[in-house]
Amino acid sequence: MQSKNTTTKVVYAALAGNLAIALIKFVAAAITGSSAMLSEAVHSLVDTVNELLLLYGMRRAAKVPDESHPFGYGRELYFWSFIVTLLVFALGSGVSFYEGVTHIRNPEIITNPLINYIVLAISFLCEGASWWVAFKAFRASKGKQTYFDAFRASKDPSVFIVLFEDGAALLGLLIATLGITGALVLDIPEIDGIASIGIAIVLAGTSLLLARETKELLIGETAHPHVRESIMRIAREDSDIRSVNGVFTVQMGPNQVIAALSAEFHNDLNTTQIEQCVTRIEAAIKLAHLDVTTLFVKPQTTQMWRQRLAAVSTGQSNNENGKP
Repeated sequence: MQSKNTTTKVVYAALAGNLAIALIKFVAAAITGSSAMLSEAVHSLVDTVNELLLLYGMRRAAKVPDESHPFGYGRELYFWSFIVTLLVFALGSGVSFYEGVTHIRNPEIITNPLINYIVLAISFLCEGASWWVAFKAFRASKGKQTYFDAFRASKDPSVFIVLFEDGAALLGLLIATLGITGALVLDIPEIDGIASIGIAIVLAGTSLLLARETKELLIGETAHPHVRESIMRIAREDSDIRSVNGVFTVQMGPNQVIAALSAEFHNDLNTTQIEQCVTRIEAAIKLAHLDVTTLFVKPQTTQMWRQRLAAVSTGQSNNENGKP
């Protein structure tokens, strides 16, 4: 589980780096007339806005539950993370593509190229430092999973969005360097515009990948499998439980899980004993998993549980076949 302080540190590091880089790139683009440099400046500005939105989402998600939101505001972060991915696509990729096409149709000779190279070198160092902070945080949280599996299973979009943003930025800087160098060495200014289109493609690919992952979190993804297995194991260990049928979980935020447990109690228990059993199970689960903020326990026979699952499966099958 990623700590809140670590996540905040990652986002603040990215914010500081991108803001400084964006200002430098805009100045360099104005002086040299480079399309690729202007695309990179817009890219860094979009990333700066993205970090601000992530911080806003994190602050909103930390609000305590109230009457209108009894389960809290955890999904605020998922919503703003999804907005961030749309901004990367619409602004970052869109503006870069437009700049590239414009520069190809009306090429401009790059002046003062040394300024471009100095800015690119500084940007690479700043983006690299921000990426390294995010990478260390992501590596510390992934455990024994592969990096790709950890990305797919992550419930905190803040870290992996910054990681992918900075990775795309580093790749964009490389493309910009190649574009500027090619335009100067070959005396073909259109190459600078082609580099802008290349940056746009990188941003579009990154945003689509991030949008897919954040969408799953936004619409309601299950908790990690080990959390579900642990909940069932803890429930089975209680002597008043006859059998544990299953558990449904929903990830409401990076550190907030709601779980609904179906269990069959022994027939000789009265209402008070069942309540005591539920209280014990709830306390044990919350002790083992601080992120399980709400637990519902439904007394249910195994037969009824299986009938419910069969009804759900039938409904899904009918929907897939277009039946009402």
